[in-house]
Amino acid sequence: MKTYPTVSVVMPVYNTEAYVCGAVNSVLAQSFRDFELIIVDDAGSDRSMELCRAFDDPRIRIISQENRGLAGARNTGIRNARGEFIALLDSDDLWEADKLACHVSHLRNHPGLGVSYAASRMMDDDGNLLRILQRPKLHDITPQDIFLRNPVGNGSAPVIRRDVFTDIAFRNPQRNELDYFDESFRQSEDIECWIRIALTTHWRFEGIRGAYTRYRINAGGLSANVVRQFETWLRVRDKVRAISPGFARQWEARAEAYQLRYLARRCVRMGDGAMAFSLMLDALRRDASITWRAPMKSATTFAAAMLLRFAPASLNRPLQASIQRGQA
Repeated sequence: MKTYPTVSVVMPVYNTEAYVCGAVNSVLAQSFRDFELIIVDDAGSDRSMELCRAFDDPRIRIISQENRGLAGARNTGIRNARGEFIALLDSDDLWEADKLACHVSHLRNHPGLGVSYAASRMMDDDGNLLRILQRPKLHDITPQDIFLRNPVGNGSAPVIRRDVFTDIAFRNPQRNELDYFDESFRQSEDIECWIRIALTTHWRFEGIRGAYTRYRINAGGLSANVVRQFETWLRVRDKVRAISPGFARQWEARAEAYQLRYLARRCVRMGDGAMAFSLMLDALRRDASITWRAPMKSATTFAAAMLLRFAPASLNRPLQASIQRGQA
């Protein structure tokens, strides 16, 4: 007799009262019904958990902890998960109604598949869909694909076989508990985990057609944090060096160039042309091959950064408005 749900949905919650009800409702509206929703209270200071506790559904479990950040909350949720598959959802993002059904079918039909993902649509703070769609590579994923371009895209996109987390678990000496995400990362914890899976296990990554996640872009404060975000990515690079020095030597320059370009695109959407232009120059110095390996994205990012940096303000304002709407 089956006693455990097929899917455990792990949702960390920390000060997202404006969005968390939408996230919970997008889980409860799933066409695939055999799941538990583990809400991890990461000790925020707003009304988020009051709103979560107002939901009356037996599939919801709430676990409270001292604040440990996104990675720590995910670890708590995964340790308490009972499902065969584990789906991650950040509490400011949303899922389409068929997400779990599609990923469960994908994983069940491919026993060697560890991580199933799909494209994501971007939305703004108010939940308005932008004309930005992550179109990841779906098949024949290699460790270098994960390191260079992160086809998974974001932490709300994958559904992961439980056995994958069993295989990458490591003991946290401070709490004598098994961890899966590295809690020393407060940014880039996703890519650190994905690359560790790719380099240290036999599990495959594969995507499915369609876009099943709505990923919220929060523009506030990015430029002030972009240096810190890049420094965190460099820590990921250092972990790759430790795991596989030969792999790192072969791929790290191009991976760094792609990361710099990614941050430049984020700054373009913020309207920070000076930072975007500087980041693009650094990307090209690190590995100019990104200009012909991904010509359209590299060219449009560089052109937008130049316009924002050097064009008159009368041109910058409509360009920035176009970027914010996702049209540039």
